[in-house]
Amino acid sequence: MLVLSRQRDETIMIGDDIEITVVDIRGEKVRLGINAPPHVPVHRKEVYDAIKREKASLPPNADGTSAKVDSLANRKHHPQQ
Repeated sequence: MLVLSRQRDETIMIGDDIEITVVDIRGEKVRLGINAPPHVPVHRKEVYDAIKREKASLPPNADGTSAKVDSLANRKHHPQQ
């Protein structure tokens, strides 16, 4: 694991497309802003784990994906759903 130190308003780049910026620091909490392309899903770890559990428990569609989980995972990029 790479560990970096950043201050408020400083940014970390992941590849050429993903920016993580320290937006605010209050006590033990750090607020991060994440700029990523629409095709890159971004979730808190507990949400990601829940999506994986849900996906594993549903029968697959013809293409091997789960419609319910795919819909949940894509809300970030398509909030009108």
